[in-house]
Amino acid sequence: QVQLVESGGGLVQPGGSLRLSCAASDSIYSFSRMGWYRQLPGKQRELVVVITLGGNRDYADSVKGRFTISRDISKNSVSLQMNSLRPEDTAAYYCNAERGTRTYWGQGTQVTVSS
Repeated sequence: QVQLVESGGGLVQPGGSLRLSCAASDSIYSFSRMGWYRQLPGKQRELVVVITLGGNRDYADSVKGRFTISRDISKNSVSLQMNSLRPEDTAAYYCNAERGTRTYWGQGTQVTVSS
């Protein structure tokens, strides 16, 4: 069973930064895609960014230029650097991985942007 464990969420002021990490139990290169999604209570989960096995990145328009996804081979993890955070970025953030027809999710980490 694949496990994805997120860390790094918390409370930050508008304009601040946070870095989320997602540690995978299997090699990150065994997945065709990995990424981050976010969800507000009562709303659908939405894509933040995905990175393909080949390294292509696809960002939501709302985070382009502010968020950066990266892979850390030594830690077998995928990270999300979030800069210039806005109150509307407040959400539960979920790590996602896809392999074949299977999709895996982490348990989520809360990000709250507030003064």
